[in-house]
Amino acid sequence: MADILKRNRQALGCELMLSTGVDEHGQKNQEAAQELGMPVEEYLDMRCAEFRDVFEKLGVEFDYFVRTSREGHKKAVAEMEQRIFDKGLIVKKQYTGTYCKGCEEFKKESDLTEDGQCPLHPTMQVEQTDETNYFLKMEPFREQLLKHIDDNPDFVQPESFRNELKKMLAEPLEDLCISRPKSRVTLGVELPFDTDFVTYVWFDALANYLTNIGWPEDGYQNWWAECEHMIGKDILKPHGVYWPLMLMAADLPLPKKLSVHSHWVGAGGVKMSKSIGNTVDPIEVMDKLGVDALRWYLARHMRADSDSQISVELIAQTYESELNNKLGNLLSRGAKFARKNFDGKLPVKGPLTAEDEALRQTVLDATAGMGEWIDLADIPARMQSIINAAAEMNNYFDKQAPWTLFKSEETKDRARDVVYVGLDCLRIVMEALQQVIPVSAGKALATLNVTDIARPWKPELDRLPGGSELDEIEPLFPRVQ
Repeated sequence: MADILKRNRQALGCELMLSTGVDEHGQKNQEAAQELGMPVEEYLDMRCAEFRDVFEKLGVEFDYFVRTSREGHKKAVAEMEQRIFDKGLIVKKQYTGTYCKGCEEFKKESDLTEDGQCPLHPTMQVEQTDETNYFLKMEPFREQLLKHIDDNPDFVQPESFRNELKKMLAEPLEDLCISRPKSRVTLGVELPFDTDFVTYVWFDALANYLTNIGWPEDGYQNWWAECEHMIGKDILKPHGVYWPLMLMAADLPLPKKLSVHSHWVGAGGVKMSKSIGNTVDPIEVMDKLGVDALRWYLARHMRADSDSQISVELIAQTYESELNNKLGNLLSRGAKFARKNFDGKLPVKGPLTAEDEALRQTVLDATAGMGEWIDLADIPARMQSIINAAAEMNNYFDKQAPWTLFKSEETKDRARDVVYVGLDCLRIVMEALQQVIPVSAGKALATLNVTDIARPWKPELDRLPGGSELDEIEPLFPRVQ
């Protein structure tokens, strides 16, 4: 989704930076390395490579891959902590509470299930912990954050998560524990004011949004003024409460926006579980159906404010019914017909009919949204519009039947015009879909000899290079068993 947003805004002529990556500190990683008998640096390198490899296979064009073990990041985190400490907003005290190792977070009783477990990690026992730590005072900034949310309606989207965040801030806030004693956790950023402690993993990880654009050095400000965080709903509290209050404590401005999405669940709405066997392995899907089958399904069916269903079978069905039968089929039929019947060339447009103009307008309307700024929650509706237009394009082709028109000398020119209209409309769709399924869209445009795509992009008619030679037509979305 972040990659789609980046490509969309680049198509509009904006300069974009996309960062993603891994937060590498904390108790979980330390213990996982120990269990495997690996030096922790080797373990982190291995896990980092796995995530980076999947992102690259998915065609995610990140500009910066975050590793929080980077020395420059750790130095900046320590500086942020020292600034806040110097203002008297970090205090040392003893704390007794319930700790979830999965979240690496202390939990209130109201955060737990009736069985006393963390709802996000039900198979992991929570622990009763009694230890001395450093705490950030959050309550002094709660009202200020609530005012910011009210004054900036787009700060958290969709609105349902904005309302959820306001509920989190409705009552006075407890101090936030921002350290872990080295006697328990050694993998982390050492506190600059007490070397017996390391930084709480969330404090450390959240700071990456600033450190990866150069903070605290000058020059980060222009990026930060337009910064958008894209997060899953399960980490709304760290991003919507902890992070803004950390920034306020450090006298730093807040990011422009939090775009929140819900989760993927198995077919039938059942939560994914390895024991049930309804998990989806992205590598398996890409190996079987290609990267764009997965990218298309995610873009087509993600819902920002409610969970969405996914399975290998659902992805395969969508691939077959939409990508293959609608988009791939139209390219194959139209381009092969042109190559066979127009001397191996794309047709040149002649006079058009009302039916032609109606289809052209349908495609312009359906793709117009891809020539505008897209928000995260907009993506599925944009895909719905495009696939509806693709269905209309296929209906048009079937109804006009250029293969029949071509048989008569009187209607041969009409066959040429129908093929031109159909392929020019497909060109517009594929230009729009470069933001979503770039590999397949690029292949389709190459087949149609389209090399000149304007920036900023908007749907425009009659840019199909009529008269240009067509090579052999390969299936865009091959059938898969």
